[in-house]
Amino acid sequence: MQKFGGTSVASSQVRELVVQKIHSAMEQGFSPVVVVSAMGRKGDHYATDTLIDLARSAYKHIAARELDLIMYCGEIISAVVMTGTLQAAGIDAVMLTGGQAGVITDNNFNNSRILKVDPSRLMGLLRMGKTPVVCGFQGVTVDGEFTTLGRGGSDTTAAALGAALNAEMVEIYTDVDGIMTADPRIVTNAKILDSITYAEVCQLAHQGAKVIHPRAVEIAMQKNIPLVVKSTFSNAPGTLITSTAKGDTQETAVADKVATGVTYLPNIAQIKITLDAATTHNESFKVFKAMADSGISVDLINVHPGQIMFTVMEDVAEKAAAKLRSLGYAVEMVGDCAKVSVVGGGMREVPGVMASFVEALSRNNIPILQTVDSHTSISVLVKKADVNKAVVALHEKFGLAN
Repeated sequence: MQKFGGTSVASSQVRELVVQKIHSAMEQGFSPVVVVSAMGRKGDHYATDTLIDLARSAYKHIAARELDLIMYCGEIISAVVMTGTLQAAGIDAVMLTGGQAGVITDNNFNNSRILKVDPSRLMGLLRMGKTPVVCGFQGVTVDGEFTTLGRGGSDTTAAALGAALNAEMVEIYTDVDGIMTADPRIVTNAKILDSITYAEVCQLAHQGAKVIHPRAVEIAMQKNIPLVVKSTFSNAPGTLITSTAKGDTQETAVADKVATGVTYLPNIAQIKITLDAATTHNESFKVFKAMADSGISVDLINVHPGQIMFTVMEDVAEKAAAKLRSLGYAVEMVGDCAKVSVVGGGMREVPGVMASFVEALSRNNIPILQTVDSHTSISVLVKKADVNKAVVALHEKFGLAN
């Protein structure tokens, strides 16, 4: 499987580089299946966000079903142009929509989930020596409705098709040379990771790193299909994603390193609720049920006698606070926050990791508003103004540039 993102198919010059990548795979004896995203990014003529803006220029609250129909167009345009480019290069390419490629989804428009993949049509084309070019990001319901898979959906398409076809590898081509230890715009000495585990990259993605969609990783992990994130614009080997780093055993991978990367998620608000200590246990259910009923996702949850703390995205913070106040709760809201996380499979049961984390922030006079940790990550809430300083400090403390 070879998936090419929007910047990889945005111009005729770049599409020639894509042809070289596909041709190289064929020369190595593979029968590639190609997945493409819509061309370019917001502002480009056929980018998904541009099409959304076009639809909403007619009616701001256009229905989700119709929005999926116009979003479908971006990948169709991209796949047709890429197919023509391959045909011009002598490659017998055939374009398919997500539905034609066998991607069957539920009917949750704009953010559908894949129910199953029927690979029979793709297998037939491969047996005939053809190269399928599939529209990423899209599928079809059992009733024939067009659906899209939400942000990162082309990654998910590639992983799901790769799993259904028992692919040897899924290559995710983008505009960077691989997955980095931190955002290079913040950390100048961030480095490309040679390898990373499924669990670690899922944590990085969930905690804010825009590397690969976690749904794609989870699908590949189920079938233990290796993923590689690499650049269309270079011949760098990229970052290999497997069950264990560097092909070693999990024990060896854990012993080699404590942390893998530092990432951040901006535009977060903290919500604090003050309660009677004796009623906290019962009230916590009501609080989180109210958030669920309001369609608000919560994170960084801490429940203590007399207090409940959690975070929400800033754009729904006022809605969350208003809902809770309407139920009689005393609510304090802290805006302009961000979550900063250190991720690493090697931190499990290693003493001193939290101490190192806190020390790095303390030495840089960065107040910690809230913490939460798991076996593979430690996250803190800080003020948005401290994000860059926190990321740099943690990257240095955990030796990620070495």
